[in-house]
Amino acid sequence: MDGNFSPASISAVVLLLTVALSSSAAFLEPYDLLYDNAVQAFYSSDYENVVRYMEGALSSCREVRRTKVRCRLRCQDQHPFDDTFSDLRFFDVVLRRAGCMNKCIEEKLGTQSVHKVSEDVVQDFNRRIPYNYLQLAYKKLKQPDKAAAAAHTYFQANPEHVEMGENLEQYKDLEGVNEDHFVDREARPHQHSFTAAVLLYVKGDYEGAIILFEEALAEYYEADVECRALCQGPQRFEGHDHLRYRYSLHELVSDHFTQVLHCEHECVRDLATRPGRLSPMENYLPLHYDYLQFAYFQMDRLEEALQCALTYLLFHEGDEFMTENVDYYRDVLGHDGEPREKAAWYLRRHKQELELLLIGSKTMGVEFTEGNYWSSTGGRDDSNRIPSGTDGWMEYVPISEKSSVAVAAPQQLKEGGPLLYDGVQLVQNSVALNGTQRVLLDHVISEEECAELRHLAHVVTLAGDGYRGRMSPHTPNEKFEGATVLKTLQYGYEGRVPMKSARLFYDISERARRIIESYFLLNSTLHFSYTHLVCRTAITGRQDHRNDLSHPIHADNCLLDPQANECWKEPPAYTYRDYSALLYLNGDFEGGEFIFTEMDAKTVTASVKPRCGRMVGFSSGGENPHGVKAVTSGQRCAVALWFTLDPLFRELVNAC
Repeated sequence: MDGNFSPASISAVVLLLTVALSSSAAFLEPYDLLYDNAVQAFYSSDYENVVRYMEGALSSCREVRRTKVRCRLRCQDQHPFDDTFSDLRFFDVVLRRAGCMNKCIEEKLGTQSVHKVSEDVVQDFNRRIPYNYLQLAYKKLKQPDKAAAAAHTYFQANPEHVEMGENLEQYKDLEGVNEDHFVDREARPHQHSFTAAVLLYVKGDYEGAIILFEEALAEYYEADVECRALCQGPQRFEGHDHLRYRYSLHELVSDHFTQVLHCEHECVRDLATRPGRLSPMENYLPLHYDYLQFAYFQMDRLEEALQCALTYLLFHEGDEFMTENVDYYRDVLGHDGEPREKAAWYLRRHKQELELLLIGSKTMGVEFTEGNYWSSTGGRDDSNRIPSGTDGWMEYVPISEKSSVAVAAPQQLKEGGPLLYDGVQLVQNSVALNGTQRVLLDHVISEEECAELRHLAHVVTLAGDGYRGRMSPHTPNEKFEGATVLKTLQYGYEGRVPMKSARLFYDISERARRIIESYFLLNSTLHFSYTHLVCRTAITGRQDHRNDLSHPIHADNCLLDPQANECWKEPPAYTYRDYSALLYLNGDFEGGEFIFTEMDAKTVTASVKPRCGRMVGFSSGGENPHGVKAVTSGQRCAVALWFTLDPLFRELVNAC
């Protein structure tokens, strides 16, 4: 390892740093500033400027991304790491890349520091919040075609947003709006092409499907390169206090590249994840080759069919049914083939990342539906062969789950057990609340305990806690803050809050658990799944035009599908949750009523006005869709509790 730097090398470093810090005459308006101007214009009812600033913000955001990708890829090519590796050579390449990238980016964008945006703004753009503002502004400006496109774009990433779904239905009936206007302005090319290809495949248009599947693959690999390029910038050192971070240069560099590798590791997952979903589509990349091998077979292009089948086996080595397909193609052609080199290269470089997504897909739909591949006479029955696990569409639910994903109400429902604690009062049961497995109780905790927990909340809660730091995870018109039992106890042990207060949070959570377990006459132990001290605060100046909810209508252990009148018990839902409860700490705010609805997410069946000591409890499934009306003034605080009957999913903090 090199330990000394020559004067020439030091001069080179100084020169490179000078270049890296140089400014440029180019300037692109920062998208967070444009976004803020658009929001301010919205609350001033200046809808023309809402459109001008918001469209500008979206354009600026895209240009920043494009420039970073272009510059980082160019500078990586210009300054590669070579085989002769040493400290001096390594840092020389790192500095040259940094200087190259900074110069390239600032020539296009201007000073980079002005384009650093807060995590809240980043999350808003990831969640497509700007399109919510745009659809309302375009609607006010009587441009329904553009409003429809904005609404559709927002809804793709926020399918649980009931009001936007209703808006889309209204746009469909407006004059001047047609089906072509409902476009996803943020559609990812590789996913868009794949979806279109699947539709053609199901219709039997194999030639058209082949073209689009091949386009989807090319776009996927291009998107992967871009995603990894975006990982090359500054990293957030999670778990480190930057004020105390005093490690050596080698450790700093090591930590940086560890973060880069973690970011790149997530690219495979990100490319397979649809907007608004937390979980990726399983078997996503291999499935392209599965579709293609059969589409090529249908077009009597067996060379390509064999190549795609062999490529699929790179991802699922030894898969029985694909192996039989390969044997068939070899027999007919009279020779062997090779898998696609692009896929082989990609798998060699990213094998571990892909394996994490492919675990479990062997129990998915990689086998074909009954009677699809060989007939009893040794011939081939290709009349209805569709790669299973898709049902001709894109949900990718394991076959073993497909017959039972619709959520049923809990079996042998009971209620009316003892409330255990003196003073706790039954206010309404399931009948009074117009549902099943519902209860409303008062005086679960005292006024003094409410006050102490509210004070605790003001000290320990963090904006966006439990939602990856998103300050406004459900609506941009409210600030969300939260804290877990573990964090609160840590604060107590560190002396940052009274241990008595931290212990109170734990104790009242246990009180709530025992009451729910007893009232619903459960035969087995109810375990904590997750416990959260939460406050929602109305943001001043953003309440005049509200048409949203504080928390959209949903169910706690399944994905609510109002149009199908079903609730699907599958990821990303917390399928192991069995009962839920909300224990309220105050009522001195406006709005914020808790509501139960029918499965349509529209028809309200019961409404609960929060107040200190009041608790609503219910089973977590599709029988109890619920949400929270907008908090329009003040702050609403509560303890949210989710329980499970499965000890494997218990929250260990509360079990201590």
